[in-house]
Amino acid sequence: MEKTLSVVNTLLVDTFNNILTIEQNALKKEKFFDVSVAEVHTIEAIGMYQTKSMSEVARSLRITMGTLTVAINNLVKKGYVERFRCQSDKRVVQIKLTKKGKLVYRVHEQFHKNVVQATISGLTEEEHKVLCQTLTKLNVYLQKYF
Repeated sequence: MEKTLSVVNTLLVDTFNNILTIEQNALKKEKFFDVSVAEVHTIEAIGMYQTKSMSEVARSLRITMGTLTVAINNLVKKGYVERFRCQSDKRVVQIKLTKKGKLVYRVHEQFHKNVVQATISGLTEEEHKVLCQTLTKLNVYLQKYF
């Protein structure tokens, strides 16, 4: 059991670190040198087609409004996000992606599709089931932890 714990720990840590590094390299390859992986995840939380309030995005990312405000300020300066006041309630700040932001969103989405495809490629149906069950258990645990 101890060996299994060690192997799983190493694999999870290595996988997480590799994904972050590869994500950053994928962005650079597509000529997005000025955006971090954290900023791309903010772009992802905003979404392609909808306008969202700042509070919706902060809740989705599980971060404070102050943290999101700093991130959005940077993304607005870089031209990835537009920010404006809601017409019906001026207290509400809304955000949406610019054309440049949507392009980054698509690049990031394709990266995730490639990772998932590589992960399940060559697996049997039973292995697909086991992988999904295992990841579901991990996800449930992590959600309870936070």
